[in-house]
Amino acid sequence: MCGIAGFSSFHVNYKEESARWFSVLQKMNTHQHHRGPDENGVYLSRNCGLSHTRLSILDLEYGKQPMARQLGNHRAVICYNGEIYNMPSLRRNLEKEGIVFETTCDTEVILMGYLLHGTSYITQLNGIFSFAIYDETLQRLYLFRDRLGVKPLFYTLFRNTLIFSSELKGILCFPNFKAQADRDGLCEIFGLGPAKTYGKGVFKNIDELLPGHYLEFNGSDFSQHLSTKCYWKLESYPHKDDWQNTVEKTRYLVTDAIRLQMLSDVPVCTFLSGGVDSSLVTAVCSSELRKQGKKLDTYSFDFKDNDKNFRANAFQPSQDRPWVDLMIAHCHTNHQYLECSNTDLYEYLFEAVDARDLPCMADVEASMLYFCKRVAANHKVTLTGECADEIFGGYPWFHKKECFEADCFPWSMDFSPRTMLLKDNVLSLLPLEEYAHAAYAKTISEVPVLEGENSEEKRRREISYLNIKWFMQTLLDRMDRTSMHAGLEARVPFADHRIVEYLWNVPWSMKCRDGVVKGLLRAAADGLLPGEVLYRRKSPYPKTYDPAYENLLRTAVVEVLSDTRSPLRELIDLNKVLEYISQPSDYGRPFYGQLMAGPQLLAYLLQVNYWLKKYEVELLI
Repeated sequence: MCGIAGFSSFHVNYKEESARWFSVLQKMNTHQHHRGPDENGVYLSRNCGLSHTRLSILDLEYGKQPMARQLGNHRAVICYNGEIYNMPSLRRNLEKEGIVFETTCDTEVILMGYLLHGTSYITQLNGIFSFAIYDETLQRLYLFRDRLGVKPLFYTLFRNTLIFSSELKGILCFPNFKAQADRDGLCEIFGLGPAKTYGKGVFKNIDELLPGHYLEFNGSDFSQHLSTKCYWKLESYPHKDDWQNTVEKTRYLVTDAIRLQMLSDVPVCTFLSGGVDSSLVTAVCSSELRKQGKKLDTYSFDFKDNDKNFRANAFQPSQDRPWVDLMIAHCHTNHQYLECSNTDLYEYLFEAVDARDLPCMADVEASMLYFCKRVAANHKVTLTGECADEIFGGYPWFHKKECFEADCFPWSMDFSPRTMLLKDNVLSLLPLEEYAHAAYAKTISEVPVLEGENSEEKRRREISYLNIKWFMQTLLDRMDRTSMHAGLEARVPFADHRIVEYLWNVPWSMKCRDGVVKGLLRAAADGLLPGEVLYRRKSPYPKTYDPAYENLLRTAVVEVLSDTRSPLRELIDLNKVLEYISQPSDYGRPFYGQLMAGPQLLAYLLQVNYWLKKYEVELLI
């Protein structure tokens, strides 16, 4: 996995000041070095510059980028971030069409596929990716992003120059580009955060290439044209398979995706929580490695002394350790139990902002970054159970009547924490609830309708679509930034587009058969997992319940707001905060998702202050 960045303009000849523009490309690489610490490269032509920093997973010796190839008179250059899991079959097909390869990496497969078939070749890729291809012959720059947005890609058109980067920081380091947040940006932070609207970069004038889309930028010395095109989207149609065939096909799709995503020239490991999702990934991986006489390495995460401080609630009914132990015994893995202390958690709150370039999921994200760094000390590739809940209907808001019927984002129904600490004058300037509802309504309007579907199934489809477009994207962003900031590639087999396409049209009566949450996935995994694990009640990613951590946050927020130099003072009311922290926290009423309750709100505010200060964000309100 890697980091990519670059720029293009048809009003500039970069060759005339090559030293200056090479320096810009190197700066982009430096800012994203964590995504690819193994090596880096740059490319500069008259109208385009590309930079690449590499985490070596396939063809460690010859896979260097940017990579240039020529087919006849047609020449193009690629810089690529991702993994193509069906690369071996694609390679064989291209060889049958006469292509001779110089490497064994998927980068060359993509580039030669493009040179032979053009932009339509994107539809043949099964993987996670964002990449840029500069077509020297046609004088066009293309940006591509995978179907579900597992890999990030941001861009902006700035003074006739298209600038792009895997992470926002790559754009922010471009000469004379300033970090600004207008009313929309602050509505994203306080009205939707830690989520963000798909297609937006939060910073003013920065966009995100939508999942399943590609961008074309072309022109001459006198004109330029930018356009985006959709190459993949969900489609609704009647599900025709009976229960048994649905179970069998789901089992095949899931296990095949896991096996495909083990493709690597370096050892893989898995994250293991003891839940059905990560346990299924672990079971398949360990079985495949046993065939090779190898043992799988696994990792589980928790917080120091959580066994003493844990408080069971409707969102988090149990701890993971007993279930992890069952899976270790079942799969015979080499396992490490990782723990995070209060001090580490607090310190990583701010590095998590560095990784995301935005305020994020507070200690939920900070702890993941901490754990990824620990795992990265031994591995470059891990497989996770992310995305299964969104696709198979595992979250509470798929099942609770009040969430199901709510005319808002079901994971963020309590809006009061988002407004109660803001200054009155800021509230008067930021239409937070209206902004959030407009974002929700826009997504609902995009849901692919199935004619003849009853109102309840229609709503099920809407909830699923909201989860795929919003909640899943937030978790994918968390997984990508925390893992890649540590130099670790995290793969998400449940986000295989074949699984998503198929499950999209499976009716709820099958997904939740006999009222069993994720009943279809459990049936598909029957025989692969111990019965206790297979039917374990869902419990999300762990969080700390140590009151000492919350006290640490309370003290820090008061100190920040007492400091006249803190940018957060422009937005947050100290008296409101003092009143808020004098009350006991309710861990059972999250303001976002299942984990972000009172302590996480304080941590999020600390992240906002750090973000405004570190990125020197100019507020335009």
